[in-house]
Amino acid sequence: MLPTSHATRLLLLILQLIKLDKTLGNAHSLCLDLTIKSQSRPGQPWCEVQGSVDTKPFLHYDTDSNEVKPLGLLGKEVTATKAWTELSQTLAEVGQELRMMLPVLKPHKNKTRGPPTLQAELCCRREAERCTGASWQFSVDRHTALLLDAMNMKWTVISPGDTGIEEWENDQVLAEYFRKTSVGDCNHWFQEFLEHWEERLEPEPTAPTLLSSDNEQSTDLQLMAWVIPSIFVSLVLIGITIRNHRRSRTTQDSERSRNHVHRGVQSQDPLT
Repeated sequence: MLPTSHATRLLLLILQLIKLDKTLGNAHSLCLDLTIKSQSRPGQPWCEVQGSVDTKPFLHYDTDSNEVKPLGLLGKEVTATKAWTELSQTLAEVGQELRMMLPVLKPHKNKTRGPPTLQAELCCRREAERCTGASWQFSVDRHTALLLDAMNMKWTVISPGDTGIEEWENDQVLAEYFRKTSVGDCNHWFQEFLEHWEERLEPEPTAPTLLSSDNEQSTDLQLMAWVIPSIFVSLVLIGITIRNHRRSRTTQDSERSRNHVHRGVQSQDPLT
């Protein structure tokens, strides 16, 4: 048996490592896919939004009904939250803001006719009870053109196709608006939603398709720098404890053996 004090310390350390491992693996992402048209036929919405968490749909919005509808159990569980009301209001505002930018965009070079259609994907990621990623991806006529890593405000031009969308990276006011809606609003909604989704969501098997940020990579390295030494220390402690325990038993066995021999010698001594 290990000494009680040593066993207790080892157990507490192992429990802390298990808890940290679960926290590190508990990553989830929320994405809102917006499709905006400058023109639409009667009865058809000019803006549609599909919301998903870990790729599972939980809401749908369109300007025709002007209503955010929950999808599945995930959607129904959060309709009564304050975040749902705020999200509903913000979707209409973001859709209108993006629609105002369409007149300055040109159709993608592969599109033969008609005005351009803008697709925007807003994603935010949470892990270990903190925001670890936030991004915007913009496409014109289904061709990815521009990315924004909102965690460090870095734009990446992919393939603008002479649409004019690449000019957005020079607009600081626009960049700040996108940062606020992703790092701020999206992260806030997601934090409240996760309080109702914890029992239904499994940790993501792989990282979501968000732009990795310097902050996230730095934090992950810091966590790994803590975990690896902790595991090493626990293994060393276990080894030392087992070695000391074996030495103690060997010493006790040797002592008992000497006592036994000594008593045997005394019993054979004719002078005693």
